[in-house]
Amino acid sequence: MKPKHIKKLLLSEITTTTQNMLDYVVNSKVDFTRNRKLPFEKIVRAIIEMESKSITNEMIDIFHDVSSLPSASAFVQQRQKIKPEFFRDIFKGFTNKLQNHSHSDLTILAVDGSDIQIPTNSEDKKSYYPSVNGQKPYNLLHLNALYNLENHLYTDVVLQGKHDANEHSALQEMVDRSPIPKALVIADRGYESYHSMAHIQEKGWYYLIRIKDGTRGIKNGLDLPDEEEFDVNIDLKLTRKQTKEMKELFLKDKNHYKLIAHSHPFDYLPTKLRKKDSVAFYELKFRIVRFKITEDTYETVITNLDAKEYTPTNLKKLYAARWGIETSFRDLKYTIGMLDFHSKKVMCIQQEIYAHLIMYNFAEMITSHVIIEKKQRKYTYKANFTVAAHVCRLFLREKTTSPNLETIIARNIIPVRPNRHRKRILTGKVFHSFLYRVA
Repeated sequence: MKPKHIKKLLLSEITTTTQNMLDYVVNSKVDFTRNRKLPFEKIVRAIIEMESKSITNEMIDIFHDVSSLPSASAFVQQRQKIKPEFFRDIFKGFTNKLQNHSHSDLTILAVDGSDIQIPTNSEDKKSYYPSVNGQKPYNLLHLNALYNLENHLYTDVVLQGKHDANEHSALQEMVDRSPIPKALVIADRGYESYHSMAHIQEKGWYYLIRIKDGTRGIKNGLDLPDEEEFDVNIDLKLTRKQTKEMKELFLKDKNHYKLIAHSHPFDYLPTKLRKKDSVAFYELKFRIVRFKITEDTYETVITNLDAKEYTPTNLKKLYAARWGIETSFRDLKYTIGMLDFHSKKVMCIQQEIYAHLIMYNFAEMITSHVIIEKKQRKYTYKANFTVAAHVCRLFLREKTTSPNLETIIARNIIPVRPNRHRKRILTGKVFHSFLYRVA
């Protein structure tokens, strides 16, 4: 896909969605009924194109004509009239246009979540954490994401306040509404759940989930070999019914019968049961695979992939690919600018989160189609995404042409070193104050 075509897809999605703008404004009788310097579509594009600068500097970059330059106050007032759902729908529509949903190809998706620190706002109870032991109060949102590891695109997201965050329900929601016909979901520990596995199975998808390797979680409830490495098939029947016969089976045949407590959500079994009701089962067929990672460490995964086609070695490589979503979070926050917001209101912050996701997909799609010349080098090279994202913004603002865009991206490359390892340094994250923004 050429950069011009990708840009055309985004602009057409904005224009098409704008035709229904009355569905996305706070007050449909008043909002955007008068002619102003910042009409609806103009302010939408401004939010999508914004970087990490102050609002005034952002306006200077976007509006070339000084006579039409709006004030920061005018921008703030206008943006507060738009619901974040508008940007969410542009993100979904644009992303769907970028993907080719083939019924034969297996789309490989990674799921994960990431916390986003936002300006401190004590009125937002869903995300506010008060001061404890001298620590400053703060607010957190939780971003749940499905990420296409092959196309490097975010396919769907669910935003939650940190206090209400539930990664299991977010995954189930994204799986149920996805238009992708055939996919493999790769997930880290924390996503192991019979309920999530059932949702993926009902969708006709596959899953590869790393599970806890100790005495807790799914592994602990099954009879597995006392060996360092194994690959075991499990045919499990889940039920909520506790008859005398079932209780005996739960104890004697753990690999075939499992009780799901009434307090645990499970959409495919009845919640309320009477004594006279017959036993209802939901069947899950999967493999538990344990393999070596290093000389003295092992990991355990659960999957419904075919054992002949996907050996433990193949599963190990597949799971390693999940790291792509981790690096995408880094690019989303530090390169695209999801750490620097231009408002303290949650509604406006949600606008910018969806806008950053749109810009990430826009830049990644263009970058992935730029041809990098192969030479006799020690390493394989790829485009520098930091440079690429910046020039893609210029391209969207009509400040550079498609040939120049591709030339700049092709010239700014970095080596790919897949086997590099370094100790992760954990540092406290803080909100970047409005007063300390890049020029």
